[in-house]
Order: sequence, then structure tokens, then C-alpha cells
Amino acid sequence: MASITIIGTGNMSKALQTLFERSRSQVQVINHKESTKAPVEGDIVVLAVPYTALFDIVAKLGDELSDKVVVDICNPVDAASFTLIRPEAGSAAAEYAAALPGAHVVKAFNTNFAATLASGSVASAPISVLIAGYDAEAKKALSDVVTASGAAAYDVGGLARAAELEALGFLQIALAASGQIGWTNGFALYQ
Repeated sequence: MASITIIGTGNMSKALQTLFERSRSQVQVINHKESTKAPVEGDIVVLAVPYTALFDIVAKLGDELSDKVVVDICNPVDAASFTLIRPEAGSAAAEYAAALPGAHVVKAFNTNFAATLASGSVASAPISVLIAGYDAEAKKALSDVVTASGAAAYDVGGLARAAELEALGFLQIALAASGQIGWTNGFALYQ
């Protein structure tokens, strides 16, 4: 059984809590604005916060996240112009990795909608969770939780792949926002 802390309390946080509970993991949820009031208990820490919260999280919890698997789920999107932000480091996950050098940063869940995470499926297929990162043990720890929930986990390579995952996540958001697909739809890989 894994020990997971989710920082954030929005729709994605709630959906991920449901997914993690299906895997029988112990789950702690912390409001990121009040994150200094509770110790981070999980070995896996999921940052279910907007891209703009990056530096706030690092400032408040940087030392506490050292030696933990830190999962970045965000898609860096400018809310005013509804465009994809291209972070200087190449991806939001790369920025987290640079700002949290003691953490084992992976990118995952940004290509999944909250509704599909909560239900565990896209149409008749289990959800596909794409995971990128340089630390093989960190990716395996997250992959084990994902597969224990009934979902499929795919290792897409190193953290450099996070840029492609963020572009794919934005594409899916744009399709849903324009009404071409529903927020209960999404990408799934079939084997």
C-alpha cells in the first residue's frame, strides 16, 4: 500500500483521490494555500495545482519534498489567452525538477480529465496514464499505484517527454473546450 499526499483540493485532486483509493493507497489531501499547516506524509506527492502555483509550492514545501516522488500533473496554460505556455526549462515538470533538486519529479495525469480518472475508464477502456521521468524507481512506484487502481500505466521515457505530454494535454483541453469532445472523453491506448 502506497502513502500518497495530494496538494490541491480541486476537481483533479478529488478524482485522483478516488483513483488512489481504488489502489488501496493511504491518501492525505492538503490545500496548497494552507500547505505549511500540515506535514507532508506521503512518499508520493501529487501536485494537483495550477502551473502558476509552482513557486509558491517550492517556497513553502521545497525542503519537505526532498527524497519524495513528486508528480506534476499540470498543463501550463495561460488562462487569459487560453494558449499553451512554453516554460523556459522546456516543460512545467522540468521547472519543478530544477526547483526541487532533491525530489524525484515525474510527469503524469495531465493527459487525463478528472471525470475519466474518477470513473477509471474512457468509453470501455481503462484509462491510460502516461508517465515521464528520469528516475526509474519513481516511475515504477507511481506505475504500481496506477495499475493497482485498474488503470493502465505507460512509461513514455525521460522527463524531456513532459513537453510533449503538456502539448497533448492542452490539445485535449482545447478539443473539450470547443465542444468537439466531452469532458468525460479522452485518450486511451488499446493493446
